[in-house]
Amino acid sequence: MANTDTRANRPLSPHLQVYRPLFTMMMSIMHRITGSALYVGTILMVYWLLAGAAGAESYNTAMDLFGSLLGRLVLFGFTWALMHHMLGGMRHFIWDTGRGLDAVGRNWLARATLAGSLSLTLILWIIGYAVR
Repeated sequence: MANTDTRANRPLSPHLQVYRPLFTMMMSIMHRITGSALYVGTILMVYWLLAGAAGAESYNTAMDLFGSLLGRLVLFGFTWALMHHMLGGMRHFIWDTGRGLDAVGRNWLARATLAGSLSLTLILWIIGYAVR
């Protein structure tokens, strides 16, 4: 009869303590985190729209909240999450075409995602304050 205790002969699957954190791994995790953060930002946007529809007093309260230092930090983080998630999606789209799958391409696209999201966020905020 064959060896029925196959569990002892199978290799164990590696877990997170075995893997060395890579930059591309961190960008994948940040893509998931920013996707979740966009839900919170969408709720804040709905609050702002409902406050505008409810009347001037509600709208002024919402604008005071979003105009505070904490509100601006949250909006800045929402803008960054939106840009990072968008560029991460473009990175995945590039991979879907079969490009950038080698080690150099993966690292370059991950670094470009981070640099691009930070740059686009700063540019959008600079333009926003200049127009204001």
